[in-house]
Amino acid sequence: MLVPPLTVAPVAQVALDLAVRSSVWRASELAVSRATTTTTGHPVLDSQLPNDGWPRSALVELLVQQHGIGEMQLLKPTLASLSRQHRVALIQPPYLPHAMACRSWRMNEQNVLWLRPQNSADALWSAEQILKNGSCGGVVLWQSNVRPEALRRLNLAAQSTDTWLWLVRPLTAAADASPSPLRLALRPALGGISVDIIKRRGPHCESPIFVPLIDMPAGRQLWDKEHETPAQRTPATSPTRVAAPLLV
Repeated sequence: MLVPPLTVAPVAQVALDLAVRSSVWRASELAVSRATTTTTGHPVLDSQLPNDGWPRSALVELLVQQHGIGEMQLLKPTLASLSRQHRVALIQPPYLPHAMACRSWRMNEQNVLWLRPQNSADALWSAEQILKNGSCGGVVLWQSNVRPEALRRLNLAAQSTDTWLWLVRPLTAAADASPSPLRLALRPALGGISVDIIKRRGPHCESPIFVPLIDMPAGRQLWDKEHETPAQRTPATSPTRVAAPLLV
């Protein structure tokens, strides 16, 4: 007995085609998934990240040329938002966290945890335990040398929790393989920071992205100059003044 071929109504066929297309990721497009993200607070960076923000339950690597070039300023909007309702853990930061700085960033300093493990192994263990027990909404971990197996453990631990995780490493680690789905190379720039997306779920980022940071050296001056009204601008006939040197 011959069975007639299965026919699909035109409307149903269109719905099926749309469903298939929406579930297929093309390498030329930024990945879109059901994964939870939060805005970075920087629209120019959000537009270049899958799902328009920092991914939750994932290992995000920030590869810095040196500490203090603006990596915390880049995270400030997200950390401030998380700290209002959740604890944020800072593990082995290169600088001493300051309560007044947290307040100026509108962070709840009561929810900021500062951990100083004796060595890298203890720091990695601490990060894994925080991720596994879900006691914090965000974790920032600083490490100079991380073995591939430690990166895999961090990534697996991050996938099993509802926590945002950032790993700050030297820029020299950019050439190393990593399971992280998102890796950003950070370099200093006048009035902000230069972000080179070296790994993401999507097409290769051809050129670095400049992210303006108001609180970085010269950032406030550039912001004020860009947003000043014509009446506020200094007349061309005003006496010449010696500008103070800017630190980058």
